[in-house]
Amino acid sequence: MDILGPLQRSYNMSCIRSKATQPELSVRHWLWNHDYRYRLNVKSVPGKPDIVLRKYRTAIFVNGCFWHGHEGCSKYVVPKSNTEFWISKIERNRERDQKEYKALKEAGWQVIVIWECQLKKNLIEETMLDVEHLLNKNLLEMYK
Repeated sequence: MDILGPLQRSYNMSCIRSKATQPELSVRHWLWNHDYRYRLNVKSVPGKPDIVLRKYRTAIFVNGCFWHGHEGCSKYVVPKSNTEFWISKIERNRERDQKEYKALKEAGWQVIVIWECQLKKNLIEETMLDVEHLLNKNLLEMYK
């Protein structure tokens, strides 16, 4: 049972942003401070990734654990009300994600997915060092 009324729930849901979320800002801040230059939500790149690093031919998606159904994560819990709707919505998001990742890979792009739970204060540095490793590895492979 939802403790909020339909109008309050609708208002709460309308306040949830899809761009410039806190996890995305954390990634952008780290990249910028480590001299990685990027573009945001580039329409000409398949899937319109959150962050595009053209030099590295890499697309980064910063996914919210709930909205993209991160399996095994404590932040992904199927809501108890309107369950069918939410399961269907999250499954559509997953299918769209896979389609976008495939299109990018077929176009020669490296795809990096960073989950919201990987950006906790005690994990962000390790996560971003892994991202940096993937970027540099891809750059080396591009120039072989």
